[in-house]
Amino acid sequence: MGSFTFTMTAIPGSPQIQNLIPTNYFGTNAMAAPIMGTVGALIMLVGGMLWLTWREKQYNAKGVVFIEPEKKVAEGNGEKLPHWALSLLPLLVVVLTLNVANIIGKETFTELLGRAPFSIIESLVFGIVLAIVLFWKRMPNVVTTVNAGAAGSVLAIINTSAAVGFGAVVRAVPGFATLKDFVLGIEGNPLISEAVAVNILAGATGSASGGMGIALEALGANFVALSESSGIPLAAFHRIASMSSGGLDTLPHNGAVLTLLAVTAMTHKDSYLDIFMVATLIPIVSVIVGIMMAAVNLI
Repeated sequence: MGSFTFTMTAIPGSPQIQNLIPTNYFGTNAMAAPIMGTVGALIMLVGGMLWLTWREKQYNAKGVVFIEPEKKVAEGNGEKLPHWALSLLPLLVVVLTLNVANIIGKETFTELLGRAPFSIIESLVFGIVLAIVLFWKRMPNVVTTVNAGAAGSVLAIINTSAAVGFGAVVRAVPGFATLKDFVLGIEGNPLISEAVAVNILAGATGSASGGMGIALEALGANFVALSESSGIPLAAFHRIASMSSGGLDTLPHNGAVLTLLAVTAMTHKDSYLDIFMVATLIPIVSVIVGIMMAAVNLI
């Protein structure tokens, strides 16, 4: 629940890619629709915890207990780790530098520093540099550590690039016109069209960022036009797109779901009902609430 739901799509100011992709299409920022995002995050958190607590009571009543897997992950070697607050500093620096211009105002930021707001790349660099400075003595080889981190980022870059490319292909195929007409033909609030489009493509690809990237690459311009004609702020479109990406993406074929089950030595039969409730159904409920909030201009 912690990685698939509110932390991934709803929290305003988050450096998560699901929160940043819409900025490229709507000209928004990471803090878009803070009230809507906060309410959505609370729905996912509280709703998920209520479900899991209820399920825990069910399992306890049946006498079902945790059984440690035979092939468990190796435990630490007893080395003293840094204080948790110190470890949190680089992450806080990333979030703060990414959002400082939004907090104090872009004009004030520009007057003080004489430059445009920090991009996510710059914010990440600040966090990386601080982490190196703080934990220099714990890195036997800084270059090797940095290289490993850079290598780990390649997959995310490739996935995002592939989503953009796939979006261009989707727009070119004959069937796209049918999908476009269906989505844009939904009567009522245009945010419903966006939520449906992102959910369908996230479910089809098994990827939140991939599905949203394809949807916005193919339909982003249409949603901008709908924002202008309906008067609904682009910030609302940003947040609904982000939150919608965390709905049907967690269908059984999702790669993260498969990884989770493999790591926990569980099966779809054992755990998917709970995954579906906390990572699919409840997030979709939060999207519905978000659309209702936007209808009364509470974003």
